Amino acid sequence: MKYKIIVNPISGRGSGEQHIPAIESCLKKAGLEFDLVRTARPLHASELASQAAEDGYDVVVAAGGDGTANEVLNGLMQARAKGFRNVAMGVLCVGRGNDFAFGMNVPHDLATGCLILSLNHRKRFDVGLVKGGLFPEGRYFGNGVGIGFDAVVGFVALKMKRLTGFLSYVVAALKTIFLYFHAPRVRIETDQGAQEMPALMVSVMNGRRMGGGFMMAPDALPDDGQFDCCIAREVSRLRIFGLMFKFMKGTQTTHEAIQMIRTRKITVTALEGVLPAHADGETLCTEGQTLGMEILPGEMEIVCAARGSSMEK
Repeated sequence: MKYKIIVNPISGRGSGEQHIPAIESCLKKAGLEFDLVRTARPLHASELASQAAEDGYDVVVAAGGDGTANEVLNGLMQARAKGFRNVAMGVLCVGRGNDFAFGMNVPHDLATGCLILSLNHRKRFDVGLVKGGLFPEGRYFGNGVGIGFDAVVGFVALKMKRLTGFLSYVVAALKTIFLYFHAPRVRIETDQGAQEMPALMVSVMNGRRMGGGFMMAPDALPDDGQFDCCIAREVSRLRIFGLMFKFMKGTQTTHEAIQMIRTRKITVTALEGVLPAHADGETLCTEGQTLGMEILPGEMEIVCAARGSSMEK
């Protein structure tokens, strides 16, 4: 077994670089054969992952946050399109949110993550594909696409210099309430039909969580062949405060402003206003008009904790 470890050194405000000695030590103790490489620029992880698949590595590991995992996933999907399909994805958490890892049953603890890699338990998971905005030809995602309020929260959180992790998203959400509260009017088309409404937020989820602690889709499964979509209608600023706490607990699904839909495809079009959006925390657009998403069932394998094991979160 050959492992390619792709580290984003600036992930988590420099946490990636700081964790490299620990990563190397843990993997050596586990007796794994690996090569470690640092990313040097945006989208570099995609290039490195695609090349690693072509070079015959068995597992390509994203060591960073959600952005690094997204780039590695895209690189592996590009390699699969070329016929290099005998490779699995791995994750080591050294970033801020690590929501993809959470949904894929990979614990945050670095030592446990390395142990999971050595045990090599795998499962297949669904991959999302979104087209529109900066990516008219499409971008793959593993955790989810956020359109509207939560996208702006992510944009605001990225600008923060001192705060990191879940706290940065909470503070960004509080700021965003006063910057972005008038929802665009959108048309949403799913397997269940079409509807139009002022939508504060549309979260198209393969995983369960965004922003390091907001449970957008608490019942989502990454291998059921469907998105779990959380649609929030426009509400007052005061009610946004209340909804925030419900999202932290995952209890928002019974709120009258929230609609949950399971679907294989979804298209969101701005009828009035624009669509700010992200995929796995990576910017799709700030003023988009139409975004289309579809799910690719069981498209990728990931090394993760086995269900019911002591390492399961």
